Amino acid sequence: MPTISRFFGIMIRMYYDEHNPPHLHAEYQGGKALFDFSGNIIRGGLYSRTATKLIREWIDLHVIELEEDWESAKEGQEIKPIEPLR
Repeated sequence: MPTISRFFGIMIRMYYDEHNPPHLHAEYQGGKALFDFSGNIIRGGLYSRTATKLIREWIDLHVIELEEDWESAKEGQEIKPIEPLR
């Protein structure tokens, strides 16, 4: 699964040939969660409210790139890295 971004110890990934709804996989200190592109947790959870808040902020800043990567992944094309939160 390609890593599309890393920031503050958070790893963001996206699979090829994923199921709907469009989402990303986030990992932080052993916790794993699936987020939709509105920042809602679909499944799982992180042990840090701060990490969850940072991921939601990052999603808000990069929703267009996430949607583009999702479409690329569905078509089996290259998923592009996305700028980390700074």
